[in-house]
Amino acid sequence: MDLKQTFKTNNPVIGVVHLLPLPTSPRWGGNLKAVISRAEQEATALAAGGVDGIIVENFFDAPFAKNNVDPAVVSAMTLIVDRLKGMVTVPIGINVLRNDAHSAIAIATCVQTEFIRVNVFTGAMATDQGLIEGQAHELLRYRRELGSDVGILADVLVKHARPLGTPNLTTAVQDTIYRGLADGVILSGWATGSPPNKEDLELASAAAGDSPVFIGSGANWENISQLMQAADGVIVASSLKRKGNINETIDPIRVSQFVEAAQTTVQEKKSQKTDSSIKVHN
Repeated sequence: MDLKQTFKTNNPVIGVVHLLPLPTSPRWGGNLKAVISRAEQEATALAAGGVDGIIVENFFDAPFAKNNVDPAVVSAMTLIVDRLKGMVTVPIGINVLRNDAHSAIAIATCVQTEFIRVNVFTGAMATDQGLIEGQAHELLRYRRELGSDVGILADVLVKHARPLGTPNLTTAVQDTIYRGLADGVILSGWATGSPPNKEDLELASAAAGDSPVFIGSGANWENISQLMQAADGVIVASSLKRKGNINETIDPIRVSQFVEAAQTTVQEKKSQKTDSSIKVHN
């Protein structure tokens, strides 16, 4: 994935819109207008705060279906994403939880958004939904069949899951990119709100080569200066909510603080590279 072309920056900050429960989910409230209204408010707050992209998730549909979600979920997400696309100018991604990548890429292709997130793309993971196996071979063929150029950002050793067997991080990243053909990889901590450590991000970046590596969880304005030194971009949700509470709505002030901290880190990285280049040249 060409970050500069997609996000107009080499180090994007991607905020997350967590949709309220959708039709057929256990906590569905029966009012789709309320879901749409909150999604619009959150997307607008993220864009106003300066994020470079937005990803839309059916986060509050838990407990999640393992693979294929109900058609009503696909219909609702398509409607909502289409509405958001008309309200914000930043690129939009889709993550259909827990692992319905086929629906995600179908929605993205039809609505003409830029990317999707896939939690289990290659390998096999033991999760709270049971055993989930990656289906990169089917998804890539489906994307080709759709005539789509939607980017695929794939988690590596995703949160809330444990791998079957004991693959090391380097191998998992390389398999995801070079055998699964993901456009970029995402590294998260062990759970929602838990960050990856800097050493793992450095290993992932080394293994990924020219492909981008995203921080997938746990980033906040206090730790982003450390984490962003070893990553190309960040996907952030919890720390942008009011009081940092995952159940609250997006706080525009926290968005601005986070974006500013991330951008400061990026500028420092550029300065360090420039200084190193000057020293080598001299």
